[in-house]
Amino acid sequence: MSEALINRLVEFAESGNQQKIVLNGSSHQGWVMEISEEALLISSGFAEKTGQEQWMSFADLSTAELYYWDNQNDQWVEFKL
Repeated sequence: MSEALINRLVEFAESGNQQKIVLNGSSHQGWVMEISEEALLISSGFAEKTGQEQWMSFADLSTAELYYWDNQNDQWVEFKL
């Protein structure tokens, strides 16, 4: 994995109030919690009891659509890796 990819994923994690990843027709909306050497961890839900955490491999992210919530314009903005 390249350092450039990690830097872009950190930028994605720090963009907007929330992040959304659409992969194979499933949408995962929440907050990026961790970036490892092989994957990204996104946490969704509003409380520990209802929230879910999911690791997404970098290979999966290469085919996913990434978005972040732009508070200033109140809309999802696409993020390109």
